[in-house]
Amino acid sequence: MNQFSALDPVYFVYIGVCIGVLVLAEGIRQSVWSADGDNYRKTKRLKMLSKGMSTEDVLESLRRPITNSRWQKIPIFGSIPAKMQQADFTMKPLPFLLICFGVSVVIFLFGQIKLGVWPALACAVTAGLVIPLNVINIVRRRRVETFSLQLPEALDLMKRGLSVGHPLNVTISNVAKTMKDPIATEFGLVSDQIAYGEDLPEAFNDLARRIDQEDMHYLAASIGIQHGSGGNLGGMFGTLANVIRKRFAMRRRIKAISSEGRISALLLSAMPFLMYGATTVTAPDYYTSVSDDPKFIWMAAAVVILVVSNALVLRKLVTFRF
Repeated sequence: MNQFSALDPVYFVYIGVCIGVLVLAEGIRQSVWSADGDNYRKTKRLKMLSKGMSTEDVLESLRRPITNSRWQKIPIFGSIPAKMQQADFTMKPLPFLLICFGVSVVIFLFGQIKLGVWPALACAVTAGLVIPLNVINIVRRRRVETFSLQLPEALDLMKRGLSVGHPLNVTISNVAKTMKDPIATEFGLVSDQIAYGEDLPEAFNDLARRIDQEDMHYLAASIGIQHGSGGNLGGMFGTLANVIRKRFAMRRRIKAISSEGRISALLLSAMPFLMYGATTVTAPDYYTSVSDDPKFIWMAAAVVILVVSNALVLRKLVTFRF
């Protein structure tokens, strides 16, 4: 007790605040992402329908066109609408870019006072454009990967439904009701499109354009061939699901075999930066003593270019396309 009485009471306040924040965060997590009840099992499309929106409004809201001739003419930002839709971002591209531009301007105006023009410009571009675009790419990649992992299970579910005599639109609707997002919402849109008179191949081609994933393009092509020539559609679903699972196994095997090379490339790419940081900490005058030399800037630029080129070449060597 004497040891605790010697402590400053402020520490106990900090501990209490930390515990309170953790309890509050856990309460919010359980109330928002609770696995109990229908709210967890509802997909985005079903949630919109449960709020009273009509099927036409839901279809119009979720099935936005991903190609726009005006956007495609922009060199760097032309693919933003498609990527935002594939990442399931509801914000339109133009307001998103205006917000990013506004954030960049604010950071530049305040940053140039403390950092100067060029460092402030670099920070503004990074924070206002590079980071948001990378976030979109990361979210898009994760959503497409999740869709790919769910696709074999959805194909097996459709195969079982067809084998017991259910119509195809019923099996597609069953996928939308029983599975989770993102595949549930996307197949729900396909079911709505078919219900409103759109052809089956066109509905799946539209889904393939929205997702832009290789396996989905195979599925859309297979359905188009089967729709035109006839055949065992359930057997095709089972074969395609088996092929996709074997491709996943092959990808995991390739990643396991190439893991040593990827780790070596990461270490070799990070080594120059680690050496620079360690030298700067242990011997601060090592670089500053020669920084006034006219050749220092050119030599430093050459070293940076070579290091970055080395990292890009190593990344290319250990990255396999499959």
